[in-house]
Amino acid sequence: MSAPGRLKSPPTAEQPSFVDGGSGGLRLRAAKTWQRAAFRTWLGIGIVLAVVAAPLRGLYHTTGGTMEEGFMLYFPEQLLKGKLPNKDFLHLYGPGSIDALALWYKIFGVRLEAERTFGLIQHLGIIFALFALARPWGRWAATAVATISVFYILTPIGLTAMAWNGALALGLWSVVFALRSSNVDSEAGRRRCLFAAGLLAGLALTYRPDVIVALGCVYLWYLWRSGTWKRFSVGLVAGLLPMLVHVVLVGPHSAFVGMVIDPVFHLRAGRSLPRPPSWGVLDGSLQAIAETVPPWWRVPHLAADHSLFVWFFAMFFAAFALGLLGWRWYRKHPGKASRTVLAVGLFSIGLLPQALQRPDSTHLTWVTCISFPLLIIALVEFARHRGITPRRAVFGALSSVTVLSLITSPLFTFRYYLLHARVSLGEKQTPFPVSRNGRRFYLGDYPPYLASKGVIDDLSTLSKPGERLFVGPGDLRRTWYADDFFYYLFPELPPATYFIEMDPGLANAPGSRLAGDLQTADWVILTHFWDGWREPNSSMDFGSDASNIVIRDDFCLIRTYEQVGQTYLVDLLERRDRVTGTCVSMDPSTPSLIAGSG
Repeated sequence: MSAPGRLKSPPTAEQPSFVDGGSGGLRLRAAKTWQRAAFRTWLGIGIVLAVVAAPLRGLYHTTGGTMEEGFMLYFPEQLLKGKLPNKDFLHLYGPGSIDALALWYKIFGVRLEAERTFGLIQHLGIIFALFALARPWGRWAATAVATISVFYILTPIGLTAMAWNGALALGLWSVVFALRSSNVDSEAGRRRCLFAAGLLAGLALTYRPDVIVALGCVYLWYLWRSGTWKRFSVGLVAGLLPMLVHVVLVGPHSAFVGMVIDPVFHLRAGRSLPRPPSWGVLDGSLQAIAETVPPWWRVPHLAADHSLFVWFFAMFFAAFALGLLGWRWYRKHPGKASRTVLAVGLFSIGLLPQALQRPDSTHLTWVTCISFPLLIIALVEFARHRGITPRRAVFGALSSVTVLSLITSPLFTFRYYLLHARVSLGEKQTPFPVSRNGRRFYLGDYPPYLASKGVIDDLSTLSKPGERLFVGPGDLRRTWYADDFFYYLFPELPPATYFIEMDPGLANAPGSRLAGDLQTADWVILTHFWDGWREPNSSMDFGSDASNIVIRDDFCLIRTYEQVGQTYLVDLLERRDRVTGTCVSMDPSTPSLIAGSG
């Protein structure tokens, strides 16, 4: 038995894993019969895929973020029409994700199902990168890591093809190839792996430039230690080519403002939440709204606000435990296993700023979906050096991480996984679909569904192709959210604003172009779905009133939809004739001004 604290390479089966320089036991013999190693590997992969498959029907039919999924459907379509992010519309991340989705939509069409399939592929990229990283500890350890990760990866945003998930998948596979480069036998193979690591790192940065922190933590150590920066750098430049092309097309100033100044400096005050999360109240409005009618969950658990508080500190524990254990083991025995533990620990630590900026359940999940599952390999290694058999070590490690998850995050992981699985089995009703001309979106509440259906039907009748559409919240002094799925359902109506995505401190800032954009609109949809927004940040502050004044002076209220309490959920407005000052579509019995505007 090895001395405690001394980390040697984990025992491998008949063939070394992919990270260790082998094929991972996936190859077939010439006689077309399965090797035992290949069968066990495919069995593990099959178990992971079965866990992924259980909630899939529910995930394809669940409601999406009406802004986030709305713009991931709409932005790539704008790109296909020749419009550019940071020039023609606000986009706070790199161009990589919408470039990839634009190509995907060109092949499969701009449809919700196509977007969610792309999101599923991104999720699988993360899950099986974790499988590959854990594979040196055995097939069952890798299966355990990948399986527990499913509950974190599939639940925070469903299958929405967000840029963060793509960046995470690319970044993790970059680390996989970097680690493999140290273990392959041939010099040519080593160079190919280093180029692939650099290429994937560059592509990850084109998706989300802020993953530079996580990748920087890994590669400042790895490249300094190995001295292999040249081949990696060639791949990195190749991966960054989409970003370089984007900067040339929109101009360095527009690109820098859109991807750095706006998200890092202008946005933070209106999106940040207390650190640590409050004990006794949910700080994030979207979470607070979701918890008003929570899904079924009878397992004993902490309250949602208490869970977030504990989860926040557990996140730091998991990331730094991986990093510190990896560093300690690497200094004592710099082998394959210690390199892997240290690399994933550094990557996990580098992800922490993503949760620190806004520690709600989504951002905590986006970080702990890496560190919590990978704690399993650290625990397996710890147990192995104390003479515990591999099978017992994996079982104990998986049990420990499952208990950690049940204490810190069950309401935001296991509970939503169960909900989607029940929808898949037909035990729960799917959300309410609104559709138009073959395009579909799902809403989770009946009154917003009725209001959306009504305004979609009326605008389809009244509008003409080429007229410009604006979608925003009911009071444009507070631009905390926008229901962008309306843009997606009306592709023939060009957007009337740069602020398709709306954020506090940007769209409603003094001197914003929002009021000027409104003056170009023919039709306006104002929604009150999020009037209950309450967060302890500057999103509650009133911004410029200029846009409300434009609404009051230049538009007629055509119709309102679905009254809830004293508020109608949706307002449809038409621009006044510039000569007569009237609206031809207006019902004479409808007031000409929006209550409260101006």
